[in-house]
Amino acid sequence: MVNELLEKPIVSFVLPAFNEGACIEAVLGRLDSCFEGSGLRHEVVVVDDGSVDDTRVRAWRYAALNGHVRVVGYDRNVGKGFAVKVGFLDAVGDAVVFLDSDLDVDVGQVRRFVEALRFGDIVVGSKWHRDSVVEVSLVRRFLSRGFNVLVRLLTGVGVSDTQVGIKAVGRRAFFEVFRRLSVKRFAFDVELLVLARVYGLRVVELPVRLRLNSRFSFHEAWFMLLDLLGIAYRLRVKKYYRRVV
Repeated sequence: MVNELLEKPIVSFVLPAFNEGACIEAVLGRLDSCFEGSGLRHEVVVVDDGSVDDTRVRAWRYAALNGHVRVVGYDRNVGKGFAVKVGFLDAVGDAVVFLDSDLDVDVGQVRRFVEALRFGDIVVGSKWHRDSVVEVSLVRRFLSRGFNVLVRLLTGVGVSDTQVGIKAVGRRAFFEVFRRLSVKRFAFDVELLVLARVYGLRVVELPVRLRLNSRFSFHEAWFMLLDLLGIAYRLRVKKYYRRVV
């Protein structure tokens, strides 16, 4: 039992992955290299969100050589929100960090996010923090600002940025909140922060170093808006989130 406690990872990283076979091993190697020799005990949970390529096979291959990496998955693509929830509920660390599997965010910042959990229950990255260093197109900047205005108006969530692909969550928060998440795809971050507000959890914002190279999708933007409207309906009309507290 003592050995089990000593070996327990203190930080779990959750990487949702969909059709990332071409890069998943490189991403895992990059993440591991950031903590090599740091003394930070950690595990990595790769969640294969129903990929139709060889993502899961390649992740398994990496995990076979690296005992701190685990792979979970399912056969049908459900969405990033669902994958993150599966990964968080499977994680065993005292802190859980969600990272987008393309690692647009500089993973060298992760230690600061974990350390900031001393001051809050959830730590989120913000493109709009005055100390952030961001490479992103003007279109994305404009839409990000617009989406954040809608989030504030419809939900009352006051953080400056809900969508950056790095968040750290303490054990109390993810046990209380993650089981309540219902958004399976695009705006699960907003729902997470709505629930954090309902539960009175403390949210800390940190600057990020971020380079967004992926192509913007108006299709995804449309479904993010639909997800947001659904969250607002459950919050303001059905009072769903308050009913489950």
